[in-house]
Amino acid sequence: MVFCLRKIKEVKNILMMLHLDSGQLTRVAIVGYGLIGQRHAEVIKDIPGIELVAIVEPDATVSLTSVESFVTIFSDINQMLEQAKPDGVIIASPTKLHASHAGCCVAARVPVLIEKPISNDLNAARKLIADANEANLPLLVGHHRRYNSIIRRAHDLIESGEIGEVRAINAICWFYKPDHYFDSAPWRQKAGAGPVSVNLIHDVDLMRYLCGEVATVQAQFARSRRGFENEDVASAILEFKNGAIATLTVSDSIASPWSWEFSSRENPAFPFTGQSTYFIGGSKGSMSLPNLHVWKHEGGCDWWNPMACEEKEAVHSDPLTNQLVHFRRVILGIESPLVSGIEGTRSLEVIDAIQRAAITGELVQLDVSQGATLISSGLQSPEVIVGSQ
Repeated sequence: MVFCLRKIKEVKNILMMLHLDSGQLTRVAIVGYGLIGQRHAEVIKDIPGIELVAIVEPDATVSLTSVESFVTIFSDINQMLEQAKPDGVIIASPTKLHASHAGCCVAARVPVLIEKPISNDLNAARKLIADANEANLPLLVGHHRRYNSIIRRAHDLIESGEIGEVRAINAICWFYKPDHYFDSAPWRQKAGAGPVSVNLIHDVDLMRYLCGEVATVQAQFARSRRGFENEDVASAILEFKNGAIATLTVSDSIASPWSWEFSSRENPAFPFTGQSTYFIGGSKGSMSLPNLHVWKHEGGCDWWNPMACEEKEAVHSDPLTNQLVHFRRVILGIESPLVSGIEGTRSLEVIDAIQRAAITGELVQLDVSQGATLISSGLQSPEVIVGSQ
């Protein structure tokens, strides 16, 4: 009964967001029809005013049996842009193709939503942003967790001073990916395709959204116990510009109930454990997510005083749905991008810094205007090694 009521509220929220422009049909295309591309297609079916008109998928082995008969299939993005003429494009192709595919859309003056990460190359990401700005074209990055109503509520509570000044954050991202996950896509066994680049970028982006920009990074990797080229355990210490310190750990080889996928109900394919995975400590209290529990001392901050817990409320809704509704409204000129290309690139810079710090064992300092620079060795590379799920 509770689930049904939440679903009704979710549908009502979507309809309310669309009521002003429900008469305008927004035609979108998806580039890349893998796991995430298929999820976008399923979500589009349930959103009034959005129609999937085309898919770009050059891989003949990818199943397109679920595609509606009126959706045209292309093998080339430029051909699709010329013939289908969509109002917006969702880029869900392999990460190494994100910048080039998005660049085609910018050249055709079509708004674009790029799945995270924005690119595997920082320089390519920055050029893409510059080109989109010059064309005055909306560019969004698919960090969909920012559209989770729980995260939006947590952000507002922190901004309002509910827990005081944020001093520390602890984020846990532990899960066990089975062997067939790697066997079905051997690139997942290669260097750079470990859980830092594939999974931790989600958590890094949320830490930035909730706590501000990152100033310095230290990190350490543990080599894969399965014999792969990448890491299977990693830990990072982030110092934020406001002085807060975060510890993040990630692993795709730990059997545990503590990961956002297991605790947030964002994706029904994952089991729900009811655990929290983010813990944010402030000078007046602390918050755990995604259960939105706020703990404070009764009678003033004093470790001798008893503590009380208050569960804050948030209307539950599907973040992928919220993201696509927002994308439509950006296309229509009603809203500005919540997660812009610049935001996506800054999260990518932190992932790049974590990789560099783990490889060199040194402190990496981030300069938002210039990207990641290594303090002591000056190590630089235009390419960030990142994979896609």
